[in-house]
Amino acid sequence: MISVSDPPHVSSGPDIAVDENRLEQLIVEAQTALPVELPALANQCASSLGLDTALIYLVDLQQRLLIPLDEASEPLPVDGSSAGWAYRTVSPRVAEADDGLILWMPLVDGAERLGVLAVRTASLDGVRMRRSRMLAHLFAMLITSKRAYSDWLASRTRTATMRLPAEMLRAFLPPRTIGSNRCVSTAVVEPAYDIAGDAFDHSVVKNVLHTMILDAMGHDLTAGLTTSVAMAAARNARRGGGDLVDVVGAVDQALAQWLPDHFCTGVLCRLDAETGMLRWVNCGHPPPLLIRAERVLAGALDRPPQPPIGLAGPLAPAARQVHETTLEPGDCVLLYTDGVVEARDADGAEFGLDRFTDFIIRSSAAGQRPAEVLRLLIHAILDYQRNQLRDDVTILLFEWCPQHQ
Repeated sequence: MISVSDPPHVSSGPDIAVDENRLEQLIVEAQTALPVELPALANQCASSLGLDTALIYLVDLQQRLLIPLDEASEPLPVDGSSAGWAYRTVSPRVAEADDGLILWMPLVDGAERLGVLAVRTASLDGVRMRRSRMLAHLFAMLITSKRAYSDWLASRTRTATMRLPAEMLRAFLPPRTIGSNRCVSTAVVEPAYDIAGDAFDHSVVKNVLHTMILDAMGHDLTAGLTTSVAMAAARNARRGGGDLVDVVGAVDQALAQWLPDHFCTGVLCRLDAETGMLRWVNCGHPPPLLIRAERVLAGALDRPPQPPIGLAGPLAPAARQVHETTLEPGDCVLLYTDGVVEARDADGAEFGLDRFTDFIIRSSAAGQRPAEVLRLLIHAILDYQRNQLRDDVTILLFEWCPQHQ
């Protein structure tokens, strides 16, 4: 098994004939293809590109398994397989097979890891490598466009029954990872099939990254409803051009009007990805953490607490205070809910803030991408509490990386 990259210039070996008319026809067919038809379509496109076969694997909800869209094939582990290596590192991987080679290509939509594409070929050169990459790009876009309306794709990536509060809340969640050439934001939530009151949101608008983390009281359908209303109100205000104060005010008003006995804590941030200016509002939530040069800057983003979101009447705050600071290139900001540090092992010892931040720093220093750092971290927290979380756990990490432009 070896990792591979494209040669800088023309490949060695002869070019491979491509039936461009047939390939064009397949791409047109892809626009109206049902999601269940994607496995057959992938094989047909691979054949038109001079490759043997192509098999699509999507990562499951907890990022432990790569599940084939071909229902006759078996899932593969994310940890401990060539396919998983390609997924974890977002890099191609070649493995020998009985009848040739398997090229594992990551399926990525923007910054979001979707799964991998297994391309079988008798031999590998620069031409086949580039065509395999092109095929992976095509099917990443197809999967992204079709999964929004496909229950089949959603059900294929589930390994357990989802409870109603989680189903409702997940309908509001954005992709796990988003980004541009200046910033990236990634998040994880657990318990994956039983989440109720926690949620995250992130969006890039021009050169501004918007992030938000919420934690509603309780762990039932009403908690999920509280968070869902809060997310809808925040997005409505944000998309209407509102600033941070407007957004928090819209959530306060929505919860006070529609769910007057319920509230949530949260942190809302806006990062100018050109200047590094970070503005945030903290509403009764654990303060964000600033990681710089592989260490946590203690108290860097701590500010006097403000009331939770949704308090009505005399308890409602007169005004929300917006805080500002300027990040340095490479800085990471970490948002989390209290279920992270309050996770306990069999002896009752908390996972704790120090263990939490140390894990992130060590994983980042080892060269792991932010999305992989959080994947490893959430699994470590689950293992620490023997997969029995007492509270929802949500973590959001965003990084300002203007040097990547």
